[in-house]
Amino acid sequence: MTPTVQRVVGALVLLAAGMLSLPLAATFLDDPGSENWIIVAQLLVMAAIGAGVAVALPDLARAGSSTGRRALTGVWWGLLAAAVGVLVFWLLLNGFRGA
Repeated sequence: MTPTVQRVVGALVLLAAGMLSLPLAATFLDDPGSENWIIVAQLLVMAAIGAGVAVALPDLARAGSSTGRRALTGVWWGLLAAAVGVLVFWLLLNGFRGA
């Protein structure tokens, strides 16, 4: 796979996971007493997904990076995708004028 294709596939996977991770976390954790863990669970899962994607697709990080460096870069990409997912989720629920 070429570097461009790896970057596009990685970005699409992370964006899709970022948009689906918040509602999925809320599905399992929306009970009294555990509702405060929804965002924490989403961020942890997205960090793990980002690390996995960056290790599987090495061109998401700098050329010649070690596996640990690629995983750490993937964590940051995953957290960014989680933030974008929360923003998209917010806009879909509330529109541009807010709640």
